[in-house]
Amino acid sequence: MSSIASQSYSNIEHIIVDGLSSDNTIEIVSQFPHVATCISEKDEGIYFAMNKGIEMATGDVIGILNADDVYAHKEVLSKVMALFENPSTDAVYGDLDFVDAKDLSKVKRSWRSGAFKKNSFYEGWMPPHPTFFVRSGIYIQYGTFNTTLTSAADYELMLRLLVKNKITPTYLKDILVKMRYGGKSTASMKNRLVANYEDRMAWRLNGLKPHFFTLILKPLKKIKQFIGNG
Repeated sequence: MSSIASQSYSNIEHIIVDGLSSDNTIEIVSQFPHVATCISEKDEGIYFAMNKGIEMATGDVIGILNADDVYAHKEVLSKVMALFENPSTDAVYGDLDFVDAKDLSKVKRSWRSGAFKKNSFYEGWMPPHPTFFVRSGIYIQYGTFNTTLTSAADYELMLRLLVKNKITPTYLKDILVKMRYGGKSTASMKNRLVANYEDRMAWRLNGLKPHFFTLILKPLKKIKQFIGNG
């Protein structure tokens, strides 16, 4: 909340969707007057909550930031919105750093996205979802997160938008988000196997066929994220 409150871009509608947590969320949120809406109720998981937030949003551009993540600097939203001034831009994404959970200045992995190409997803590529900003009309036209997936709904969404429906993304070469190290899909070998299964399902759901090596390359591409980081 502090990272959003400190943004130089002021036209923000900050919506918080909380799954009825017991960590004093409501009391903490009350200390941040910039928050437009906070809803705290039981839901069926992360992607249900994200869909709820998208449906509540009234802005022209929607970005999603998880509770443990922060924007890397105060100019993030200004830079993103400047790119949306181009009417042909449907989405904007950038780079991400995985950081130590207690020391956000300590980078553990660096995710440098690079420009989107026609065959990017077929080569195991995907952009980091926390940096992925989308025009609200795109969600209306092509749908939100597929909640039949438990760990790869973000991958499926971006595959559906960028590959199946060929929306136009713009790459912002800048670190936009710091993500605390760890996560649902990497928490255990079991979760990683589930994620790999759901990656394959994401292609089938969209009537797309990956190359035989596509989903082998996807996890292998993460290796270079560790290079240069201790």
